[in-house]
Parts: sequence; C-alpha cells; structure tokens
Amino acid sequence: MLDPDLNPYTPNAGAMPLALTGRSELRADFRTLLRRLQRGYTDKAMILTGLRGVGKTVLLNDFARTAEDVKWRVIELEIPKRGADSEFRLQIAQGARRALLSMSHPERWRDRVRTAASVLRSFSIKVDPDGALTAGLGVEPSFGMGDVGDLSLDLTDLMVSLGQAAQEENTGVIFLIDEIQFLTSSQLEGLVMALHKTVQRSLPLTMAAAGLPQIAKITGDAKSYSERLFSFSEVGPLSVEAACEALVEPAAREGATFQQSALDECVRITEGYPYFIQEIGYTLWRNAHDTVFTERDVDLARVDYMARLDSSFFRVRLDRASALERAYMRAMAELGAHPHSASKVASLLGRTGNQAAPVRASLINKGLLYSTPDYGVAQFTVPQFDTYIKRVMPQLVVPPLRSRSGA
Repeated sequence: MLDPDLNPYTPNAGAMPLALTGRSELRADFRTLLRRLQRGYTDKAMILTGLRGVGKTVLLNDFARTAEDVKWRVIELEIPKRGADSEFRLQIAQGARRALLSMSHPERWRDRVRTAASVLRSFSIKVDPDGALTAGLGVEPSFGMGDVGDLSLDLTDLMVSLGQAAQEENTGVIFLIDEIQFLTSSQLEGLVMALHKTVQRSLPLTMAAAGLPQIAKITGDAKSYSERLFSFSEVGPLSVEAACEALVEPAAREGATFQQSALDECVRITEGYPYFIQEIGYTLWRNAHDTVFTERDVDLARVDYMARLDSSFFRVRLDRASALERAYMRAMAELGAHPHSASKVASLLGRTGNQAAPVRASLINKGLLYSTPDYGVAQFTVPQFDTYIKRVMPQLVVPPLRSRSGA
C-alpha cells in the first residue's frame, strides 16, 4: 500500500486542490476586475454558477488569496438557508469591521475611514444594541446614515462609505459570497442596489459570489439592471485535458504516474467533475500497491470510491428529503439525468401538476433541485444524483395521497 500520509488528493468541501486546473480564464478575469477598480475604472462584479462539486467555493477561496496578495480587504460570507435580515446585517457588519480595522489603527484613521466606522456603528445598532461589535472604534453613530431600518438603504450607506474609505487608503474591498442563492429577495435586492451605487461612484468595492444555476434569474428578478451589474460565469466539469492534469500533477509530486488507460477510466467515471476527481484520486491512492496506476487499480478502487460518495456527498442530501420528496426525485431519475418538466414528473407519480407542485417547490427550497430557464423544468443540483438514487431506491414507490382530513 502507498503511504497514506502522502496522499496528494483533497476530497473536502472547498479544499484547495494541489492542481487547480481548467479555471485560468476565470482567475484572469478576477485579477482584471481588481486591477480595473484599483485604477478608478468600473467593471462587472462576478457571479459563478454551477452544480455542486464543480469547484465554485474553491474558486472563491482562490479569489480571496489573489485579493489579499494585492492588499485588498476581503469580506467572506456564506449565506445560510432562510437566514433573517438581522443575521445578514450582522454578517455584513462583522466583515466591514474587520476590513476597516485592517486598513489602519483607529488612532490613525483619516476622514473617510472614520466616517465609514461611524456609519458602521449606525448600521449595527439593530443587531448589536449594546455596542459590543463596534467597541473600540472610537466613533459615534452617524445618525441618519445606515440606520433608517430599510436594508437596501442602510446597506447602500455602509458599502458606499466603505468603498470611499478604501479609496482614501489606496486599497479595495471585495465581498466574496458563497451560496448566494439562499439570500432572501430583500437581502439580494439590497446587495444589488448597494453595489450599483458603488459602481456609479467608481469606488474600489466589488463582489464575487457563487451559487446554484438559478441565481442568474433570481438576481434579474431582484433588479432589472442586474444583467449590466454582474457577469455570470457558468462553472462546469473540467475538459478532458484539465481533468487529466488534475489527476496527474498531484500524483507526480509524490512520484506516482498513471497509465493512459487508467487515466481515461478515471475521467470517464468522474465525468470531469472536480470533487469527484479528488475522490477517485484519493481512493486510488488508498487502494493501489504501486506508484504506477493501472486500469485494474482504478477498477479495484471504484467500489471504495462509490461507497465514499454514497455515504457522504450524496446521502447527506437524500437524508434531508421527506418520503414524498424522495419519490419525486426517484421519478426524475427514472426519466434520466437531464432536466425534466414538472408535468412529466407529476404524471409518473400519478399526481396532477397542482398536487406535485408543493413537493417540487420544497426540493428547490432545500437546494436539491433548481429551476432551469425553461418554464416548469427542473434539474438535480448534484451531478450523477440520478444514478445514486437509483442505487439506493431500486423501485419507484409513491406514498399514498393523504385525505384533506389527514387520515
């Protein structure tokens, strides 16, 4: 067996792989965004969209490192499901506080930094009435700015003042937001409105976010000018070349190589999805007896690979679903891996469209399905979920309809 301490693959949520391949264009776009804003130009904020396991969070982490390397202030947020406005306001306030304190010591703050700190105190009053969050800032609240109670207006006041402070200190501020699709409509509208105002003033403050594919539509619904404010980049599976590099380069660092047939089989099994590539590499390393990986090694490792995916990546999602929701997803899997219309799924379940609609809506709300641009059509948010659900639910079993009395 190979030394497990030397296993170069990283099948963990958001973990940076040793070889970040196939994303050079997106990484270059991000560097360009920062440079343009630093020069006083404007550019579109970035939103990465894609299924689970394509590496969106990894890219956000890479963006954070890039921004920190050029001395930008990074505010990282992960949006919880059904988070209240107060929770979102608190997340923003905590990030803004760290950003301001990292610009310089409060005793050396210049006018715009001090103003931003004052607006932050006002913005935080509703979620931090005792002032613990803003203790040590040495400023009074800026009454009338950031404290009117309307999230859109308050967030605009804070982000504009934060951008002006960064401009004064010859730096920039980048919000990196993961799971952006979980923002409520009021939170998203406030964020879009605030960013729009910083663009109008050519301030060095912007955002890069990641979310499931429906975020493009949700953002457009929030504000009509969103398509001019954001660039939407679809993050999908890696090309064959990039997938091969993601497997070969980490192994080479530890003196291991792939036979071409083994490499081809790994790419075929994973379909180029970055998380799956890390899993197959990890299990291959655990099961192989020699540093030259063969197709037989891949075949032997595949059982372990599938078991690891089934027990973690897939199962945690299925466990969140009710019996009827599982049946709905099993019906989708019966129809195939592609997007399917609500009417087809309902028919397979023996339900009318109206009867099945609440189940579909609940699955979308839980992040297990997403609505495609085509009306009434949905798809799994997790690649290869259709084959998994067929493995664990060989037969489609539909729970009986409940009577209105619940009997």
